[in-house]
Amino acid sequence: MDSAPADTPDPENAPSDDDAQDPVETPQTTAEAPQEGSLPPDDVAAIDELGTVYQSLRQELAKVIIGQDEVVEQLAICLFSRGHALLMGVPGLAKTLLVSSVGECMDLSFSRIQFTPDLMPADITGTDIIQESAVTGKREFEYIKGPVFANLLLADEINRAPAKTQSALLEAMQENKVTALGHTYELDKPFFVLATQNPIEQEGTYPLPEAQLDRFMFLVEVDYPSEDEERRIARETTGVDHDRLNALITGEEVLAFQKLVRRMPVPDHIYDYAVEIVRKTRPNSDDAPAWIREYVGWGAGPRAVQYLVLGAKGRAALRGNYMASLEDIEAVAVPVLTHRVITNFAAESQGMTSKRVVERLIEEMRED
Repeated sequence: MDSAPADTPDPENAPSDDDAQDPVETPQTTAEAPQEGSLPPDDVAAIDELGTVYQSLRQELAKVIIGQDEVVEQLAICLFSRGHALLMGVPGLAKTLLVSSVGECMDLSFSRIQFTPDLMPADITGTDIIQESAVTGKREFEYIKGPVFANLLLADEINRAPAKTQSALLEAMQENKVTALGHTYELDKPFFVLATQNPIEQEGTYPLPEAQLDRFMFLVEVDYPSEDEERRIARETTGVDHDRLNALITGEEVLAFQKLVRRMPVPDHIYDYAVEIVRKTRPNSDDAPAWIREYVGWGAGPRAVQYLVLGAKGRAALRGNYMASLEDIEAVAVPVLTHRVITNFAAESQGMTSKRVVERLIEEMRED
């Protein structure tokens, strides 16, 4: 790869609960949509390069992952927008293989944690053990890093561990650091958490609280493959093993592209649309339709607006566009809002899911 975009100062992940209402991006001062020329020439070239890298990444992943094109795109948007993703899908849909393959294609370290009821926080973050110093001969505490110290972390079946263990991942996701026995340790960058949940088997699970769900940028639904894709899976995965995937991009280049996505221009009407759709999910808001008040118990918070804008920026950049559009907002609305909209009993009795609420809201706003 010739070059990565210029490195400029940039905020970290979406803000914590204390400052979640701070805007992610300063809106344009004029009502006109920014033009391609408003980007520095280096950024224009970098967006073109990112689009090329993304297409190469898809082709490389296609060697081991059959289908799941939308899932791959959503994971890429999360990664280059510096977010985290929660995958929902039944076992056997190649979720683990997909994550490890992404790490292989990007030359990133990969770690997996299988969450169980007896998993302890120290099993995630690491712990101090007594070691004898080779220099002084004295016994000293030495910190042994846990599996959270990786670029790509797969938290498999995260809802099988109790809240105490789940919370150990919160600081890492939000602050890119962990605290153990009074000492703080910075995590490697880039840092991307991909957690999975099994939507079928709920016995012995600990549902993630809404505050923790809100930390995930996307809820990515992994569905069954089509008939043709399943036939290809049977044919191509039961023969000779594939060679290792090629590393197409380094961690430093990923960080530079993440900062590039943050610099993407956004027209004023995109900010207005993002705010409007989020406010309409809140049943106590004056902007909410009557059916939202009937079916929704709790709507999305300000972090949803931030992730809508960031997701739109990421999608636009991956597709080689120089600014976000309404189409980008609509495309990321379902994965951003589904796990942030909490339906009530009336909705459950009518079969109105959170996903359907978001889809209906988008349809109505498109018609207005």
